Amino acid sequence: MKFNVAKAKEENLKQRMLALNIREHDIEEKFILSSGKGGQNVNKVSTAVYIKHKPSGIEVKCQSQRSQVLNRFLARKRLADKIEEAVKGRQSERKKKIAKIKRQKRKRSKRAKEKLLEYKKIRSKKKAFRKSAVSDY
Repeated sequence: MKFNVAKAKEENLKQRMLALNIREHDIEEKFILSSGKGGQNVNKVSTAVYIKHKPSGIEVKCQSQRSQVLNRFLARKRLADKIEEAVKGRQSERKKKIAKIKRQKRKRSKRAKEKLLEYKKIRSKKKAFRKSAVSDY
């Protein structure tokens, strides 16, 4: 299998698929007409890729790119993500990223806000002190 991506990305995907026990002969692949942006190419050529992993029954459809070759690569990558998520559960990389984003967006507690404001006040006093010392010269 050959994709129009960097060798490192292709090799990374192969290693990942081996680690998750995904083999090419276990994948059923179909090419279908995609929809959306892309103009004449998308309307005439079957650029969307549908793959199904027979042992697990997991299905993936990818039509994010205009190129069929890139969609094949991305579909396999998504398939690996889904299988990893099913196998590893909470430890999967995708879930770790989502949890990190949720923590970052979470509201700060009242105590944390007060502590932050106190630090800002101290910092502003330091800066104000520096300004008055510099203006004397």
